[in-house]
Amino acid sequence: MKKLTGLSLALAALLSLPAVAQMERQSAPEDARVYIVSPANGAVVPTTFTVIFGLSGMGVAPAGMDMDNTGHHHLLINGESTPDMDVSMGDEVIHFGLGQTETTVTLEPGEHTLQLILGDYLHIPHDPPVMSPVITVTVKE
Repeated sequence: MKKLTGLSLALAALLSLPAVAQMERQSAPEDARVYIVSPANGAVVPTTFTVIFGLSGMGVAPAGMDMDNTGHHHLLINGESTPDMDVSMGDEVIHFGLGQTETTVTLEPGEHTLQLILGDYLHIPHDPPVMSPVITVTVKE
C-alpha cells in the first residue's frame, strides 16, 4: 500500500535506534482530539475515496518542526494501534509529514478500518497519545 521513500527509510532507521525509541514523549493537552471528518463510521465508499482529518486542541506542523502542542497526522489502515507505537513504519501507516489534512486512498473491496494518530516532530505519539476512534468503512466497486 505504501512505498518507503529515502526520507522515510532514514526516519525509520533513526526511530529504530534504542536511544530514540526511549526518548521522552512530548506532552499533549488533555482535551486534544484528532478525528476523521469524512468518511463517517459505517460509510459505504468507492474504491478510491477522500479521507478528511480533523484536529482540535492542538495545531498541525510538518515533521521535523519541534513546536509545542503540534504534530502531524498518520493514517492507520487495517492496523492495530498502541499508545507507544512507532507511527513512521509499516505498510498500514500513511505518513503526512508535510502537515496535510486530507488524502485520497484506494482500497480493495471489503471492510476496512481507519484511524488517525498524531505524531510529534519525530513521529512519536504524544503523552497522552492523540488518537482518533477507529472507524470502519465498506468499499464497494
